Amino acid sequence: MFEQKIKPPEVARRLRVSRKSAYQWHQLWRDGGSGALMSRGPSGSRCRLSPRCLAKLAAYLEQGPAAHGWVEDQVWTAARVATLIGRKFHVSYSVSGATRLMRRLGLSPQVPARRVAERDEQAVVIRKEATWAEV
Repeated sequence: MFEQKIKPPEVARRLRVSRKSAYQWHQLWRDGGSGALMSRGPSGSRCRLSPRCLAKLAAYLEQGPAAHGWVEDQVWTAARVATLIGRKFHVSYSVSGATRLMRRLGLSPQVPARRVAERDEQAVVIRKEATWAEV
């Protein structure tokens, strides 16, 4: 559009962006041509694990949590995956970062139910009925 002598405010209107963005693009285009307007790819930090390490992580996750010391239940939580990455690759990941990494590998983090193994379901039902009666 700039090559067609269209002014930045009109470019902004047509593309439904702010005028400021259109003026910035116009400056980039004047300084470096259309090549300066090319996408630089997605923003944000790059993955801190190499493709080889990602493949190893996928293999570790395939083994299950028990193979890595979590025997309480067999779910991969994001916190566990972050811990596993730290242990195996000496790289620190946040829980949200581990969640994004799991999704990238085609997995979803599981959230275990926080229930006691000895839970008496019948007693819970009776207590709920009694409590609701009081309320």
